[in-house]
Amino acid sequence: MKTVEMPKFANENEEALWWASAEGRGFLKEQSTERPRKVSGGSKLVANLGKTASVQIALRLPTPDLAKAKEIAERKGIGYQTLLKMIVHEGLEREGRRP
Repeated sequence: MKTVEMPKFANENEEALWWASAEGRGFLKEQSTERPRKVSGGSKLVANLGKTASVQIALRLPTPDLAKAKEIAERKGIGYQTLLKMIVHEGLEREGRRP
């Protein structure tokens, strides 16, 4: 079986098209069959997000919100999509605890 390698992307649109392609989906399937990596240090939430299966969705955000997410993510040294997943996860956990 051929190992799928993630290419370098010129921009986000090129990356999005690759993830939506058969090759990108093959890469995800290949990654999901590997054993999860042990993360030493760093955020436990980010580490746990990497262990769970995820589903690709399309989500429209106001441009200023996306810009703010990218700014915060850069400051934290993480990807903006990871930051948004963390925020959604934390919000769902918080709302799930409310009576």
